[in-house]
Amino acid sequence: MPTTPPAPAPAPTVPETPRPVREHRYDIDLIRLLCSVGVIGLHAGSAFVNAVGRTASQGPGTYWAGLTADSVGRFAVPLFFAIAGWVVLVGAPPKDGARLRRRVVRIVVPLAVWTVLYLAWGRLRGTNDDPVGELALDSVFASVRPAYHLWYLYAYLPVILVLGLVVLVRSGRRPWGLGAVLLVLASAPSLFGDLAETTGRELPRFGWAFGPYQLIYAVLGALLLAAPAGAFGRRRLPWALLAAAGLAGVIAYQHEVHYAIPYAHVLVALFSCGVLISLHGLRVPERMRPTLNRLADASFGAYLVHVLVLGVLTDAFVRADLSGPAAAALVVGITVATTALSFGAAMLWGRAGAGKVLG
Repeated sequence: MPTTPPAPAPAPTVPETPRPVREHRYDIDLIRLLCSVGVIGLHAGSAFVNAVGRTASQGPGTYWAGLTADSVGRFAVPLFFAIAGWVVLVGAPPKDGARLRRRVVRIVVPLAVWTVLYLAWGRLRGTNDDPVGELALDSVFASVRPAYHLWYLYAYLPVILVLGLVVLVRSGRRPWGLGAVLLVLASAPSLFGDLAETTGRELPRFGWAFGPYQLIYAVLGALLLAAPAGAFGRRRLPWALLAAAGLAGVIAYQHEVHYAIPYAHVLVALFSCGVLISLHGLRVPERMRPTLNRLADASFGAYLVHVLVLGVLTDAFVRADLSGPAAAALVVGITVATTALSFGAAMLWGRAGAGKVLG
């Protein structure tokens, strides 16, 4: 009698290894927050320095208060690029081109909106150097004076596109469209130059580009931020001393050699490195983490709006004849007020659901 063969025994299943949950980096939130405050202090200090024509003899109190505040904030831009590199390469690498495009949109939309707002604000106050139409056209290709601080985003986006391309290619993707965009960005400056020479017309400056130092800060920043806790020793004091020495060098350079010091300068690099490693892996108390996270989330919006607030305050209060103590108190007060108003506004429009538009 035929019999049905027994069913084969099921293959033993291998339980899936759960993916490790990445711990939230509150130390990076803290660095991001300090960078935003540092940029505000830098721009406040710059207004003081410019009020005396960048010359100490025209108002020593105003000059030195401004130069010190400006120098203290010089770590911010390098560390912004460092955080950007860490996010793309380590913290949240893009899994496909669509996700990278969404990141770009989250930057480009607020950039466009705030450029329009700054142009309108400059026209209202009569501070625009050129007609609004010309400035609007120029802003498509590069940052313009009413929104001078947005130059960073014109470099930031190409940096994350290049790093994102590397990540996607490394993961086996073939992002041809992204490669084409980067090719256009790379060739556009020379193309604009050729068109201007051929047609005899003045064309807008093309600013969607980055310098080598910006990419290097991003890659080295990712390397440092990705290092395990304790990789740089248990003591933070040596790195804090490095930051202090770098800051002293920046102040001396800006006074004796050239103002403003290039971000690619070795003194800025040492200052920024000291700040980053001093804060790397710093444990934030649990009771402070929710507040820190909210402030860090609002830092982009605060960065976008702060020049509008700062311009009103510096125009109203900064003078060349301030004494040293008065100038020092004023630059701190303006920085604190601008920080509070900018972060407060960013948190308000975030709660109102306007964060995708206003940052």
